[in-house]
Amino acid sequence: MRSLSTILTSSTSVGHHFFSRLSLRRPYAHSLKTQHSRSMAAANEESLRRGLAEKQSAIEAQGNAVRALKAAGAPKPEIDFAIESLSKLKLQKASVEKELQAVVSGSGGDGSLNREAFRQAVVNTLERRLFYIPSFKIYRGVAGLYDYGPPGCAVKSNVLAFWRQHFVLEENMLEVDCPCVTPELVLKASGHVDKFTDLMVKDEKTGTCYRADHLLKDFCNEKLQKDLSISTEKAAELRHVLAVLDDLSAEELGAKIKEYGITAPDTKNPLSDPYPFNLMFQTSIGPSGLTPGYMRPETAQGIFVNFKDLYYYNGNKLPFAAAQIGQAFRNEISPRQGLLRVREFTLAEIEHFVDPEDKSHSKYSEVAKLEFLMFPREEQMSGQSAKRTVLGEAVSKGIVNNETLGYFIGRVYLFLTCLGIDKERLRFRQHLANEMAHYAADCWDAEIECSYGWIECVGIADRSAYDLRAHTEKSGVPLVAHEKFSEPREVEKLVIAPVKKELGLAFKGNQKNVVEALEAMDEKEAMEMKATLESKGEVEFYVCTLGKNVCIKKNMVSISKEKKKEHQRVFTPSVIEPSFGVGRIIYCLYEHSFYTRPSKAGDEQLNVFRFPPLVAPIKCTVFPLVQNHQYEEVAKVISKSLTVAGISHKIDITGTSIGKRYARTDELGVPFAVTVDSTSSVTIRERDSKDQIRVNVDEAASVVKAVTDGLRTWQDVWSTYPHHSSESADD
Repeated sequence: MRSLSTILTSSTSVGHHFFSRLSLRRPYAHSLKTQHSRSMAAANEESLRRGLAEKQSAIEAQGNAVRALKAAGAPKPEIDFAIESLSKLKLQKASVEKELQAVVSGSGGDGSLNREAFRQAVVNTLERRLFYIPSFKIYRGVAGLYDYGPPGCAVKSNVLAFWRQHFVLEENMLEVDCPCVTPELVLKASGHVDKFTDLMVKDEKTGTCYRADHLLKDFCNEKLQKDLSISTEKAAELRHVLAVLDDLSAEELGAKIKEYGITAPDTKNPLSDPYPFNLMFQTSIGPSGLTPGYMRPETAQGIFVNFKDLYYYNGNKLPFAAAQIGQAFRNEISPRQGLLRVREFTLAEIEHFVDPEDKSHSKYSEVAKLEFLMFPREEQMSGQSAKRTVLGEAVSKGIVNNETLGYFIGRVYLFLTCLGIDKERLRFRQHLANEMAHYAADCWDAEIECSYGWIECVGIADRSAYDLRAHTEKSGVPLVAHEKFSEPREVEKLVIAPVKKELGLAFKGNQKNVVEALEAMDEKEAMEMKATLESKGEVEFYVCTLGKNVCIKKNMVSISKEKKKEHQRVFTPSVIEPSFGVGRIIYCLYEHSFYTRPSKAGDEQLNVFRFPPLVAPIKCTVFPLVQNHQYEEVAKVISKSLTVAGISHKIDITGTSIGKRYARTDELGVPFAVTVDSTSSVTIRERDSKDQIRVNVDEAASVVKAVTDGLRTWQDVWSTYPHHSSESADD
């Protein structure tokens, strides 16, 4: 197993060498933009929209002038001159329209593909080469379900293996594997039964369902990209709606849909008001059907309910982390965007349990100096862009809530960039106030930009102590940690004693919600309530599980402080949770790795995936140059050596031209090719530069292993071994 430093050396040094030797054709111009150039593009779009409006006004004015001249019987040369001026204005307007269309569609005007064409090229290649395909294809498939083919399985396996190494092994995490079928009472305690919803609207005539936010998002994007006549003010409004889309309530979402006149996409029928739809697949456990259950929507709850045993296994010590990789299920309303929104998917989740009074991290200094794109909520609300920020500064300024949360943000950044995600198309976005769960202290999403826009791929949240408290309350089993004191301490304890009889009379069926909310108050809130009750006799109190304020009277709760001697501190740990959508990461990796280059003859474009060796589905191919028994025997010897070394490879002894064999494996993202052209030595070709070195037969496997394992860089072996050139290799 490689060390982290080795992997970093492999993925960065080798990658820099690849890109320094090539001027690769990027998928679309937008992929080359830095954050600065994105801001410039936004300013350019605004300027072009203003220019277009001015040209339109000028055309209308000149058109009126032409009509006035004709009506007045002006001389023909004067009319002809006015008409010529009008034609010039129309040509200028057409030029501005073309330039604006290039900006909003993501085409740079340099011959690079726009987003939709690029996406289609990627998806066609992925499906043709069997990275993934729609499930049950011969039965016309089911939306939101996909099968991974052989190369897709290999990429996924490599990503998960690196995830285990980068997180589980590096942090000494406790890995568990829990069932997918979960009893209802577990998900009732976690809040999923009541709250795990998306807002849905229905076609009022056909009953077809749509996700409300998707319809609004599509409308805004369509307007921005295809309606060039909208004003700069309207464009700014639509961009603001897109920025705060996740922050809109059901009422606000419904109001926007009505304001913009959005109808059902298929029928143009009117839509219902948005309402919540629970995304979990329901089932029953056992033949009687009396034990309701659900297919788990996340893997985290299996870790939370096992906290007591995991804490004991860890020697009753904090902090510690538990991890799980497994399938999760969500009954998406209208799944789309391929692997980005599916009904069954792989999650890799970490629950890092920490003392809520000490969220420092012993290894925080290892990531504090990292600098990358961060997008705090204040910048989002004010319409600014993400900016490059030093992680340590964000933590020290309180933008990121604590060191442990910051540490995992840094580790996630290293993980994604080692996989091959473009640093310039990766940002960490902080959740907006209404977007964040009420119990969370802070939450950031690692978002990756692809042809669909910015996609949330990893969530890193400080969930406070909500989950363990919820399961403690529901199960009756205390999920707590202990800190033993060397000497007894006299402490002042807050005692909140709800008077259940009075609360029952006042709130009836909602009594339990009110009691739970009262008992969950922190000291400051409780003492403020005590003071108000003593002065006024009643107080307005917000109960989050009811979503409203209730009136608490003095006879309903007793709040006091008592002094006690304690030998230990008993507390509920806080949880820092990084949660990885594996399929989403892999799809974004496919897009970030894909490019095309011309064949040597220049008559076609060849597809290439520039996967780092770390994630490439096949690390190496072995080709006899021509069909020759001696060459084939040498190829088999090298193949056996690669197998012993643990290097995934493919041997091809067909008579196809070597250029076509290179092209086929480049399209699979294979980083290295060994070509047997003699019985004593062979060439090793690197995929992106197409450079070749010559090595002895008995060295071939060890050289490939050293580079794929990150022990050496391609630059290193390039400078060590003789170079080989072939005029016909890539014909």
